[in-house]
Amino acid sequence: MENLDLVWEASVDEITVGYKESKEEYICLFCGKVFKKGRIYQIETELYDAYGAIRNHIISTHECAATYFLKGKSTAIGISEVQQQILRLMAEGKDDRSIAKDLGIAHSTVRNHRFKLREKEKQAKLYLATMQSLEEKISRKINESDIGVLEEVHLSANMIDDRYSITDLEREKTIQTYLDTEGCIKQFPAKEKKKIILLREIMKQFKVDYEYQEKEINHILKRIYEDYPTIRRALIEYGFLERSDDCGIYRVK
Repeated sequence: MENLDLVWEASVDEITVGYKESKEEYICLFCGKVFKKGRIYQIETELYDAYGAIRNHIISTHECAATYFLKGKSTAIGISEVQQQILRLMAEGKDDRSIAKDLGIAHSTVRNHRFKLREKEKQAKLYLATMQSLEEKISRKINESDIGVLEEVHLSANMIDDRYSITDLEREKTIQTYLDTEGCIKQFPAKEKKKIILLREIMKQFKVDYEYQEKEINHILKRIYEDYPTIRRALIEYGFLERSDDCGIYRVK
């Protein structure tokens, strides 16, 4: 889920269809691919205008918003891992008994989770309406605090808590304190919030959709901090990188 900013800046309707439209272009919220209006795109043997191309791209590459988000961290959409698995199987058209069998849980457990998910949907509607009304009333976004604008949390975070309550001013101050002019870490902080800020900066060195060997990871991190194994472990621990079971391959989450 690499295009976090695109997703957070979009409306619910835009996230549902998977793209954002401007006067000049359509942009995929899930991977950032752009389709310029006025151009013709050839996809396999067919020709499409920009609108047709973005629609084709969403379906062929990501399927839909549900498929995209259900592949990521369950915490990103505020549900448990079991509930995420249930939704995936529901999307495949399986009934409760089949889901229970696949997951090795009781039929009644699936039914209870279905009830909880329905209640979450109701609550989400009321929450969104409340937040929209509140922002209109106070004339500013809810993430605009008295000490700065709260930063967005990366969707692959393993656990979302107050460690991620970071403002833009806190980020700037931490970067100035702990990074030198060449982007190297002068000292790795002990406080969790400051660690997260630095790890976010470090992630700018990595490419999405690329499989790194451990030696490549080490080569990048050595330039940033002498104790690079500590940084490598932290990137995995905080959900910025994922590692294969044999510890040979690393990917941006």
